[in-house]
Amino acid sequence: MRPAGSTAAAACFAVLTSAGCGDRLLTAPTPPAPIEFPAIGALAGATGQGSFRFGVATAATQIEDRNASTDWELWTRPVASGGLGKGTYVGDAVRGYTLAPGDVQLVHELGVDSYRFSIEWARIEPVRDQIDETAIAHYREELVALTAMGIRPLVTLHHFSNPVWVADPRAIACPDGPSDTNLCGLGSAGAPQIIDEMAEHARLMATRFGDLVDEWGTVNEPINYLLAAYGTATFPPGKLTFDDLPGKFIPIVRDYVAAHAAMYRAIHEADTIDADGDGVAAAVGLSVSVADWEPARGNLPSTNPEDLAGRDRVVYAFHYLFVDAVVHGTFDTNFDGVADEQHPEWASTVDWLGLQYYFRAGVTSEQDHVILPALNVTPCFAIFDLGACLPAPDPSYCVPRMGYEGWIDGLGTVIDGFTARYPGLPLVVSEAGIATEVGARRAQNIVRVLEVIAAARERGADVRGYYHWSLTDNFEWAEGFGPHFGLYHVDYATYARTPTEGATVLGAIASSHTLSTEQRIAYGGTGPMAPEPGFELDPYCTKVPAN
Repeated sequence: MRPAGSTAAAACFAVLTSAGCGDRLLTAPTPPAPIEFPAIGALAGATGQGSFRFGVATAATQIEDRNASTDWELWTRPVASGGLGKGTYVGDAVRGYTLAPGDVQLVHELGVDSYRFSIEWARIEPVRDQIDETAIAHYREELVALTAMGIRPLVTLHHFSNPVWVADPRAIACPDGPSDTNLCGLGSAGAPQIIDEMAEHARLMATRFGDLVDEWGTVNEPINYLLAAYGTATFPPGKLTFDDLPGKFIPIVRDYVAAHAAMYRAIHEADTIDADGDGVAAAVGLSVSVADWEPARGNLPSTNPEDLAGRDRVVYAFHYLFVDAVVHGTFDTNFDGVADEQHPEWASTVDWLGLQYYFRAGVTSEQDHVILPALNVTPCFAIFDLGACLPAPDPSYCVPRMGYEGWIDGLGTVIDGFTARYPGLPLVVSEAGIATEVGARRAQNIVRVLEVIAAARERGADVRGYYHWSLTDNFEWAEGFGPHFGLYHVDYATYARTPTEGATVLGAIASSHTLSTEQRIAYGGTGPMAPEPGFELDPYCTKVPAN
């Protein structure tokens, strides 16, 4: 058990002879040792084994202004202005396109090794087969600035957004079939063309930027994205297949796997330049959303075999289904854990795998409460509680803006699972963070995540780095601008960036590649986190305040 973090304990440790500290020092446990992390190395391949990088992450649609060609701009634009009026208008986001030079400077000032960000496909190709050279010049300037500062770019090519012509949310039924202005989306007759277009985009990016970029991500959180965009209609294009996941949803997943594999091959064919001199010209992977899923029943931990099996099915569907496909070239069409299709063209199309961890949640298979019949389970989510939600070990772990429990140690369980299932596949924590208004909570999240990663590495996990989500506050998709995940707080009246305590702490750790004893005492461990003022304590972490 790691010691609970305590600012008072840190003060006593730092000033050993201070009045009032003597009794504490007589009874305090041995201070935790500092953790030293090695230097950055290759994200894929044997030469990078044992290396470690510190980074920050963003996504184009969530930060960029002047993004008029994305499906999210149309989806959220008010009806009176010609949009669909779905949720909060993304608008100028945090002006991350206009203010990109300043944000790159913030990355540099943090002292991190790498910056994970996405290039907006809709900005590069706003009209099918028409490339915007001004946008390419903009991203090239950003990449040149990063590499000049010694910051390694990790570029994601598809992060939850599309050009409108891929799947126009104004015409999701697509009665006239696919056309250059509406390819009708994945799972449709236009899907083969979309797959080809995604591969063409990847090839173009690798061709234009391969001299500056060696590390590429094809797609981001595929199951989460597809469920939101095509399963529950909460993301554009707004298709609804939730009523028949095996019959309607699985073909969409199949198309997205095929798109990833086509993008992987295109990048490797086009990017042959070892830009950073680590011996790897192109390291291509993807990032998956993961969670610490736990069996539950009646809002309590469960040992019921049905709930244990239900938990395993959820872990398989969310964590392993997509990854199995790109590692082994197989596909499971009915979620039963057994592959029933062979796709050798997909096999070995992943060089590294990103894990994106934010929460722990319960899963029940109690028959009166099943809402995912394809998996025969009900998971705990903020919008409902049908017996699956578990009380947090401490209410301070709740993340009220998101309605979930941010139990950080669950990340270790997740890493162990991936290490066992995919030996030899390099891992990176490509996102972890917390929505909070309190700088100390963000600093605690950073330190505790790093403690968990370090422990996993000691157990033999090949985890090659950590990217904090996110650099700045941003547009948090369906949640709008309410949740603040940024190391830098954004004033939405002026768009000024202000560093939080998290930025200070991560900067100190990243610059030295060391997590100090003082930092571990002040922020680490498994004790209560700093409170989130203004929110009623909810032991089940399911209350989400209005934006």
